[in-house]
Amino acid sequence: MDAMTPPSLDVRGLAYAYPDGHQALFGVDLTVRRGERVALLGPNGAGKTTLVLHLNGILTAGAGTVAVAGLPVERRNLAEIRRRVGIVFQDPDDQLFMPTVREDVAFGPAAAGMRGAELEAVVRTALARVGMEEFADRPPHHLSFGQRRRVAVATVLAMEPEILVLDEPSSNLDPASRRELADILRSLDVTVLMVTHDLPYALELCPRSVILSDGVIAGDGRTQDVLADADLMARHRLELPFGFVPRAVV
Repeated sequence: MDAMTPPSLDVRGLAYAYPDGHQALFGVDLTVRRGERVALLGPNGAGKTTLVLHLNGILTAGAGTVAVAGLPVERRNLAEIRRRVGIVFQDPDDQLFMPTVREDVAFGPAAAGMRGAELEAVVRTALARVGMEEFADRPPHHLSFGQRRRVAVATVLAMEPEILVLDEPSSNLDPASRRELADILRSLDVTVLMVTHDLPYALELCPRSVILSDGVIAGDGRTQDVLADADLMARHRLELPFGFVPRAVV
């Protein structure tokens, strides 16, 4: 990355309390460079979802700042921010609602004013990137869960985002679908922030991992090193599958 290019994500001193008084974030600092794939780890209730909801302005910082590719996440920038930050939800059925796959993928660009051959090309390219072009005219509810998740990724890629945020991307996938999605994510030329409890998947896909715990960054480093730090993992209620040895994985 050029030294003059702003990072994909720059979070500074981010704090947030919900209206009921629950303080979810206590001053988070996080920088994700262009093209990085970073896993966001942490126990339930750590503040991961709260952080993600700040990235596209669904929540507004109580203190601190968030910038995406140098653009501050502020009301006046929200339309562009929401194009730049593509969030893929844990349940693809929360994202797919049109009669056909093609219409679902076209929805965002069409809403932004794209039409005709340009729109068709964007849809075709997005579906090709996830290996689903042959399913363009199928109803999403006729697809397998893994296929629907790939289409959900395509709906976000069609907007050409700066950063792709994935919420538990491997959940409910069979081993083949899990591998296929991993291959797709590795092939994408886009910054990835992956929120996951699937620690082997984090190791497979993300060279860097960040632990968010009790509303603060509690760890940040090479994924292999983070997962191999038994004390760090135990302090933040993160457990590897039985028999899984991070340093044994190349």
